[in-house]
Amino acid sequence: MSRAVASRRDRAGARLRHVLRYLITGVLALVYASPVLYMVLGSLEPSENVLSGLRAFTPNTLTTANYPHLTARFHSADTGYFWGFFAVSVVVATTVVVGGLAINSLAGYALARLRWAGRDAVLTVIVALAVVPFEALAVPLFFLLAGLRDTIAVQALPFLGNAFTIYLFQSFFRSLPTEIEEAAKLDGAGPLRIFFLIIVPMSKPVFASAAILTFLTQWTSFLWPVLMISDPTVRPLPLAISVFQGNPPYDWGAIMAFGVVMVAPVLIVFLLFQRWFVRSIADSAIQG
Repeated sequence: MSRAVASRRDRAGARLRHVLRYLITGVLALVYASPVLYMVLGSLEPSENVLSGLRAFTPNTLTTANYPHLTARFHSADTGYFWGFFAVSVVVATTVVVGGLAINSLAGYALARLRWAGRDAVLTVIVALAVVPFEALAVPLFFLLAGLRDTIAVQALPFLGNAFTIYLFQSFFRSLPTEIEEAAKLDGAGPLRIFFLIIVPMSKPVFASAAILTFLTQWTSFLWPVLMISDPTVRPLPLAISVFQGNPPYDWGAIMAFGVVMVAPVLIVFLLFQRWFVRSIADSAIQG
């Protein structure tokens, strides 16, 4: 009888722990999501109500007029065009993500799987560069790429190669089993064929993680465009929203709508790759 009572108590305690865990997780999720929710609601509010607190967000005041107003505020060669800003950010972020995945994954593969003189020294330099903040490199890059100012290329070129992403790929590739590669080498496969036909299909989690982190970093890049871009026709979204927010009249509803347009692509990319991203985090925890 005592065992049955103890078993029921254990089950009740386990259920209580599960309830508390989900409750705490839900509260934390709401806290972290609240700024985004406030921004979305603010984008659907008249500008004069946005800063008046949560009581302003009632169904009878919601409107979508702030979104068309974005294109109305940016409608000339002097101010630029809103969808032009969006297109520039998409082109730059896509170029950096696709090009960066190709370049950094190949570099990581060479450091993890190939044997060549000076490999360890190069890896040491890459690890050292991974901890150097971009702010320390911005001024030298400014003078190095001054001839490409006010172009889309200058916004993408410096970020194709990334020391942290190379190290991320190198660490993941090094953890993969080598038996399949050795069998492929016996069949006459070269390094590139092994990489594209064996390594890449086995590495979806790390590619997804690198894509998400690269896209997030590039989509929200602000310092570099401030230094290199003055032409409105090649202005990315982060720089455009700073100009938009700083020019009176201060239309807070439209500013919130601008923020929603900036955040939405990041959420979409994360949702597309979240399964592999979570798997990559879980694999890293297991290996650690």
